[in-house]
Amino acid sequence: MKTKLLLSITLMLCMTVTVQAQSQTENMIENPMLWADVPDPDVIRVGDTFYMVSTTMHLMPGAPIMQSKDLKNWETIGYIFDKLTDSPKYDLSATAGTVYGRGQWATSLKYHKGKFYALFAPNEAGAMGDTYICSADQAAGPWKIVSRMRHFHDCSLFFDDDDRVYVIYGTGEMMELKPDLSDVIEGTHRQIFQREADETGLLEGSRMIKHNGRYYLLMISHVYAPGRHRREVCYRADNIQGPYEKHTILQSEFGGFSYEAQGTIVDTEDGDWYGIIFQDRAGVGRVLTVMPCRWIDGWPMLGDEEGKVPARVRPLKSGQPETSIVKADDFGSEKLGLHWQWNHNPVDKAWSLTERPGYLRLKTSRVVPNLYLAPNTLTQRMEGPGCHGHIMMDLSKMKDGDCAGLAAFNSDSGVLTVKKKGKKLFLEMSEQKVSLSDRDKKVEKVEEKVIESIELKQNKIWLGIDANFIPRTDIAVFDYSLDGILWHKIGSDYRMSFDWRRFFMGQKFGIFNYATKKVGGYVDIDEFEYYKVYTTNDK
Repeated sequence: MKTKLLLSITLMLCMTVTVQAQSQTENMIENPMLWADVPDPDVIRVGDTFYMVSTTMHLMPGAPIMQSKDLKNWETIGYIFDKLTDSPKYDLSATAGTVYGRGQWATSLKYHKGKFYALFAPNEAGAMGDTYICSADQAAGPWKIVSRMRHFHDCSLFFDDDDRVYVIYGTGEMMELKPDLSDVIEGTHRQIFQREADETGLLEGSRMIKHNGRYYLLMISHVYAPGRHRREVCYRADNIQGPYEKHTILQSEFGGFSYEAQGTIVDTEDGDWYGIIFQDRAGVGRVLTVMPCRWIDGWPMLGDEEGKVPARVRPLKSGQPETSIVKADDFGSEKLGLHWQWNHNPVDKAWSLTERPGYLRLKTSRVVPNLYLAPNTLTQRMEGPGCHGHIMMDLSKMKDGDCAGLAAFNSDSGVLTVKKKGKKLFLEMSEQKVSLSDRDKKVEKVEEKVIESIELKQNKIWLGIDANFIPRTDIAVFDYSLDGILWHKIGSDYRMSFDWRRFFMGQKFGIFNYATKKVGGYVDIDEFEYYKVYTTNDK
């Protein structure tokens, strides 16, 4: 392992990096429960284990299944699909377009009679937006497609006690499915409630549960009016067909950021209930918070006794093994870790963990003009309050025109790129911004502003990124090393951002290698070193 002696994040934040305090609150769940991009959650419990699914859009494999025993320590155990193949857009096509900010959205996860079920609909027009229903005997998979049918936006799959099955979607729409889940039953469409006059903004993100014989539909709502805020609302009824009444169950900001909404509730083996709701947190993306859920007058009221998102929650079990959805990697396995996802579908023949054991080999596979059309960019989430990641690259097999490096990857990216120009190597720190067409998400233009460039005289380089996501900061700092010991800052501090119109995703570490002139080159990556940074000012 290469030890990074100079922690540039310390200089960047002017704060002391500390070990988490050994105190009475040491084992508490600190909110955000997951300070990373984990939007549109659905959570269920089977026995003593919680399972969660989230949106990952254009990243592959997609629809990650995460597991926890205590609602504190989560790990990724599988994905519902490896690839989506309905269109060349999933392969980063320069002509057809891309699926940046689209792909898999808001998957619904259920467990019924010994099987796991998942329903999701890519946010696309036409056949690309068909709804998938998948099933598996184990949450980790393998998952198989049960059926495909018309598009349902932000939908919830629901198995009733009488084994009838429904999909609730959009803004209060519902259809019944055939018992074998092969399709909807025509003629069953129903508008189960009407939008009220004050529901002038978002009203979506359906999550349906049943409790004590009543039906509860949770949704995100946003009223665009002075003094009104994003909130989580609940519609309840004694009959699934209605009539439904509405109540606001959460309206709370938290941690210096905006008001929270969208998520679900889940019970424990002991009969307690918790809410898991996401919050927009700028550059890092949409993070998850956990909070008590109290049944008051038949409503699942979220938050503490004052209806606010608490700073910390007691975990369900003590002494659980510490796990994470973001991890370091020495690339010593023959299989890629589940903490990684590719940007769009990978070119399988153009990467390897076995050709040089202990290294990730990234090969160029087609000539492309920029990072945003580069196949086989490998990503992981960044985490707050701060995090550090770095790689070592062997550059000896790069060809003229090749570009390889490490990025704070998003629709606006801060990028460390090693460029092969003739027989020379140059390291550049740049700011890059992609423009996408509205309809097909075609890459129309990439603006690249080179901040600093240096010539390299060797074929080995260490590249690092330090990211700071404390409120109103979102700064990334870039550095490099020629020996893995002494590090040098390069370029300027980079302001990370979140743009729902393009990627709709939080910041990612991105490891890349692409050709701009001819294919055949490759780089070898010797480990990804990662750690989360806790600071005295992270709460």
